[in-house]
Amino acid sequence: MSKIGVCLWFNGQAEEAANYYCSVFKNSKMGHTMRYDAASAKASGQPEGSVLTVSFQLEGIEFMGLNGGSNFKFSEATSFVMTCKDQAEIDYYWSKLSAVPQAEQCGWCKDKFGVSWQIVPEGLDQMLSNPAGMKAMISMKKLVIADLKNAK
Repeated sequence: MSKIGVCLWFNGQAEEAANYYCSVFKNSKMGHTMRYDAASAKASGQPEGSVLTVSFQLEGIEFMGLNGGSNFKFSEATSFVMTCKDQAEIDYYWSKLSAVPQAEQCGWCKDKFGVSWQIVPEGLDQMLSNPAGMKAMISMKKLVIADLKNAK
């Protein structure tokens, strides 16, 4: 168990999101689900018996989904970086996580819950140390390793 984990604030979609992410990431598992009891439901305005939190693990990172209501939304100010070993892996994660085409840029995408992801290849720093690689990346939505490596 890591000392640091991630808490994602949802508006009623925490369990759905956790199940979805666990279906996308091969090294994942669901954890404990806690429900609103009468007292916490009254204090929060959430329905009694509905999911309060759900814990899950993705690629060794502990997550907690919290159904806290509509007070807060996800933004691009926070994103998760998924480092991929090859183009097939980039294509896989992109197809599963990119759900908002207008948010796609430079390997960044946004999923159906509004969470931002960076789907990047291993060695991206080296590819971008070449100014042509950086210029090539700026024009991309989903990153294409061959185009980054062969940029001139």
